[in-house]
Amino acid sequence: MAEKVAKVGVRKESGYLYFVDKQGDISRARMARGGQRKAKKKSRR
Repeated sequence: MAEKVAKVGVRKESGYLYFVDKQGDISRARMARGGQRKAKKKSRR
């Protein structure tokens, strides 16, 4: 079970996962979204 130890005032942006890294700093990583398709590039021929 997790325990909240301090309120640090981090403003979270949507689309990012926030975590505490090995050095004890707060880090963020872009969340992978399953099922979303990327736009297709038009091929020039």
